[in-house]
Order: sequence, then C-alpha cells, then structure tokens
Amino acid sequence: QVQVVESGGGLVQAGGSLRLSCTASGLTFDDYAMGWFRQAPGKEREGVSCIGWSGTVTDYLDSVKGRFTISRDDAGNTMTLQMEDLKPEDTAMYYCAAGRAPVANYLEPHEYQYWGQGTQVTVSS
Repeated sequence: QVQVVESGGGLVQAGGSLRLSCTASGLTFDDYAMGWFRQAPGKEREGVSCIGWSGTVTDYLDSVKGRFTISRDDAGNTMTLQMEDLKPEDTAMYYCAAGRAPVANYLEPHEYQYWGQGTQVTVSS
C-alpha cells in the first residue's frame, strides 16, 4: 500500500522560512516524479514545485521562483521543499504527491496518482 506523508508546516511571520518534508513508501521511489501542490480556501489546487524521477528536472510556480527550492533523496524516499521569504499569499494547505514517470506536465495535479493528507502553512503579515 502506497503512503505519502507530509510534515513541517506551521505558522510563520512574513519573511520567514519553513521546510516541508515528504516521505513516500510502498512504491519504487525513483520511478516517480514528486511534487508539492497547495490549495487555499476557495481556490483551486495549484502546482508549487515538482522534481522529476532523476532529480535533474525541476519546475516552479512563477510566484515562488527564487524563494522555494525542491530536492529529493532517493536513498531515503524523501523530498523536501525549502521555503524562504514567505508571504501571506503562500498561506495554504500543502500537499505532497507522487506521479509515475513519465510526467508530461509537472505542475498539473492530474499527473499524480498518490497524495498525502496535507500540511498547513500559515504566513502572518
């Protein structure tokens, strides 16, 4: 059974930092692209950052480029999202997802088959 579990969310002031982690089990981790998505109340889920199965391809939502960095550790079946200079508009539930390679569009939620339960990120102004 595949399990995807996020951790690391919380409350932070604008300009602060958070590090989200994701662990996936029950799958061959390096066969999967991994992604972070977020959903704020009343808004659609959007792709924030994603990393290909080999780790050489990454993609970011325009509004987080230069502030967020994604990485993966296949030995530990983990993925992290380092978030810097957080803004109130980054407030959302953040979800980790795994998508069986090949993935055509890394930031599209429908490309991903397995999802975690989410971790809340709240940025106060």
